[in-house]
Amino acid sequence: MASSGEERLSRIDPNAFDLPVDAIRRGHYTDKYFVRARDVLASNGLSPNVTMQVFQKQSALLAGTDEAIALLKLCLSPEFSWDDLEVLSLHDGDEVEPHETVMWITGPYRAFAHLETLYLGVLGRRTMVATLTQETVAAAAPKPVLFFPARHDLWGAQAGDGWAARIGGVTSVSTDAQGALWGAEGIGTVPHALIAAYAGDTVKAAEALANHLPDDVPVISLVDFDNDSVGTALAVARSLGARLYGVRLDTSETLVDRSLSDPEDRGVTPNLVHAVRNALDGEGFRHVKIIASGGFTVEKIRAFERASVPVDSYGVGSSLLRGSYNFTADVVLLEGQPAAKVGRSSRPNPRLQRVD
Repeated sequence: MASSGEERLSRIDPNAFDLPVDAIRRGHYTDKYFVRARDVLASNGLSPNVTMQVFQKQSALLAGTDEAIALLKLCLSPEFSWDDLEVLSLHDGDEVEPHETVMWITGPYRAFAHLETLYLGVLGRRTMVATLTQETVAAAAPKPVLFFPARHDLWGAQAGDGWAARIGGVTSVSTDAQGALWGAEGIGTVPHALIAAYAGDTVKAAEALANHLPDDVPVISLVDFDNDSVGTALAVARSLGARLYGVRLDTSETLVDRSLSDPEDRGVTPNLVHAVRNALDGEGFRHVKIIASGGFTVEKIRAFERASVPVDSYGVGSSLLRGSYNFTADVVLLEGQPAAKVGRSSRPNPRLQRVD
């Protein structure tokens, strides 16, 4: 989802990120040395004008620029304002090369010294999610990927991660928070816990959810509670009929579904998907989609797609949070003159655009 010219006409409203402004200004979330650097300059009456250059070292799909800009707009040291800065930046959704400058921040260093930890962290985190999601979406294409990593990290990361996943090409998320910045709502299935609450009866749990939801909300049911995905999928389909949108296969990687005989067929495998698909089709439930989840990575999705496994969509979680896209910031100009440390230098980027 690389940015288009039209998309670049506007950015996300800084207030949408709901930042804890006072705590950020105090330096509560900042590496202590940056807070002390700001305080040393203030105590000596100094306010040098610098240009800070931001980059990272890999090819990546950039995300987090709007969030980083929100930090700069809302959380500067109290005696300064946005008008004291000039910020040039790429956009969320831009493809970037290793060492490419993604942002220039020019202004009194005291104004934003305490924000370096935060904007680098935001850029690194969101770029990681966007890049890994883009790779996963490309592996599954044209089948959709459902963004399911909420349970694998802190709840406070969800809104920005959901936006980064959208940049990466995802259209469905599992929590409302993940869709908050782009107007989406979470989707879900009949969960294992609800099935357990109905004494392990997946059909009763699915019926209860279907009766509770509006008719236009798809009903998707997990079918692995009894480790009998074929039998359970058929039972739910017979009960719900056209109301059932899909079944989700989520067999543990330590188990072999009872419909299979090969002891190496653990977890959600091509053979399991084929078995469920054939059973559903054999009873006229061709409309029921199959969502595969549980340990899916880019490599596993590619293998399924090469083998033409009849999966309709993939639910992917923890693998979208495993990566490292670390950003670095350097002062490269002091009062307009070169000031970078040895090994670093000013690298203007003609793709940078001024942020209003």
